[in-house]
Amino acid sequence: MEVIFIKDLKNQGKKGQIKKVKDGYAENYLIKNGYAVKKTSANLAKLNHEQKKKEQEDQANKAKAEKLKKELTKVILEFKVKTGEGDKVFGSISIKQIKDELQKKGYKIEKSKIELNNTIQSLGFHNVTINLYPGIDTTIKVHVVK
Repeated sequence: MEVIFIKDLKNQGKKGQIKKVKDGYAENYLIKNGYAVKKTSANLAKLNHEQKKKEQEDQANKAKAEKLKKELTKVILEFKVKTGEGDKVFGSISIKQIKDELQKKGYKIEKSKIELNNTIQSLGFHNVTINLYPGIDTTIKVHVVK
């Protein structure tokens, strides 16, 4: 019997995959536990519809990320920090602070998307990479002043 997986099942199949399995296994385990459905023309049509819908969402998200990338390249975040002798900065600028500052400017970006290679512990301009979408990254400038 051929089945269409509707959930990922480790070592068996991924969501959307069509696979030939034994009848008893399909009926008594996969279909009964909601991992798969029988391969019928109606279920195939539903699968194709879901795949097209997902592609459209991906394209929309990619276009949104491209637009956001253009906007963020112009953004400069400014942080005022306390300094000690020789302009040594007390503490550092964290990802959470960058996220909060972006949110104040109207950009909602998750902490996991912000990438800091080195901690920001000195005055001046620093580049911070933001992963907006797989394959679409942008760099914003962070200006640390006293």
